[in-house]
Amino acid sequence: MNDFSRRKVLKVTAAAGAGAVVAQGLAATEAYGASAVKEASPNAECPPAKLTGRIVRPDDAGYTDARLGWDQLISRYPLVIVFAQNTQDVVNALTWARQNDVALRVRSGRHNTEGWSNIDNGLVIDISELKSVDIDSAARVATVGAGLNQLEAVTTLAEQNFAVTTGTEGSVGLSGATLGGGLGFLTRWIGMACDSLIGAEVVVAEGAECAKVVKADLHNNPDLLWALRGAGNGNFGIVTSLTYKVAPLRSVTYLQATWDGIGDLSRIFEAYQRTAPYTDDRLGTQLEIHRNQILLFAVLAEGTPAEAKKLLAPILSVDSPQVSVQVGNWGDVYAGFQIPIADEPANWKFFSQFARKPFPRKAIDVISSFMRDAPTDDSNFFVQAFGGAVRKSPRGGTAFPHRDALFYSEPGAGWGTRSDQPGVCDPLTSQAQAWIAEFSQALRPYVDGAYVNVANIGMQDWETAYWGSNFDRLRTIKAEYDPHNVFKYEQSIPPASC
Repeated sequence: MNDFSRRKVLKVTAAAGAGAVVAQGLAATEAYGASAVKEASPNAECPPAKLTGRIVRPDDAGYTDARLGWDQLISRYPLVIVFAQNTQDVVNALTWARQNDVALRVRSGRHNTEGWSNIDNGLVIDISELKSVDIDSAARVATVGAGLNQLEAVTTLAEQNFAVTTGTEGSVGLSGATLGGGLGFLTRWIGMACDSLIGAEVVVAEGAECAKVVKADLHNNPDLLWALRGAGNGNFGIVTSLTYKVAPLRSVTYLQATWDGIGDLSRIFEAYQRTAPYTDDRLGTQLEIHRNQILLFAVLAEGTPAEAKKLLAPILSVDSPQVSVQVGNWGDVYAGFQIPIADEPANWKFFSQFARKPFPRKAIDVISSFMRDAPTDDSNFFVQAFGGAVRKSPRGGTAFPHRDALFYSEPGAGWGTRSDQPGVCDPLTSQAQAWIAEFSQALRPYVDGAYVNVANIGMQDWETAYWGSNFDRLRTIKAEYDPHNVFKYEQSIPPASC
């Protein structure tokens, strides 16, 4: 998921990445062996599987912490949660679920905006503890465990002056963000996160009740690699490691501008959409509107403060914003603008959209009207400029279809206080949900498509909104790797019928 839209970034505060949940689970039983990894015939049976890894069940002391997601508006009660410690734990868990006819979900960073990475009375396979990093500096290739979150990935790569595109919220899982496309400050410079993905290790269903490990790259299962580049997490299998082509990045200039009030929104927005999608490809920007202020965030890769201010001059010349500039290693800058989860609202609701044409004055007036009536200060509307490298597909292509967008946009509502008793009805919930629904509907004439990483529940044409003309090919690939539709959720890709 994205990004600054979930909170205003007004202070510089270093924050540690979201650590592993500490839960005292039941002792893992003995693994049933490596046979499940082997190739199996369609009718083969597997030895009875046992769950391995760090296992948490409802009667364990750490169950509440283990089941909760980032968005406390959504509360699920799984039958069992397996925190995989290695790929074999994932194989065992998938096989066990199939043999016992238990529904399953795949979870990484717990940021699924509709809670679809969790499930009542089912099995959650959590890969967040698969944390490893192997960087080949000479080849500019990094292979990482699928459990890294974005903060861990950015800071680790930055220690060796490398980068891949990530979203801006550090606690979001790197794998989930990448598999849905992955957009952020480096998008215009080096493309979507999925564009840098050149390989993956994936646990897939096999036969009637088995599981196996496959590789996906340009030489092995290239159709699966294409699908993983934008189809979203948990559609074809369980990704346990990802291999990226990384870009060298020694330093960035980070600029933040703040306008008090939103009286100048029309002039600022017009200047933004005339400038940000067309400027130097090294410059990534996000414009964020709250009910009492407007914020501009910008990252210039390998650039100076003077360059950043010059490139942004058409926007910064509107009124007299407060401007701050920081130069440094990308990892340090990225860590500096994180806000601890404990300081964020408990409840969130979003609606994802893409714009292929500049917003006319009527659309900007809609934004202004709704933001003046926003339910909380944390609620906001933001746009992130596309263009640049987004328009270039990598070798092998991707399932991400929105490359011709001018910018991504997203209204978001945040409200409520975090607690250890989530799910209690908040008096603002109905107001916030109605505000998002009405806001997104009012913008429909000016936007197109949706972002699978920020799911739009209730959208009738979600298949084409997320994937456009790629949907039929995704269904064909689904039928090849998951013909029994083991990996399914409310808006998952169904296999093509014969």
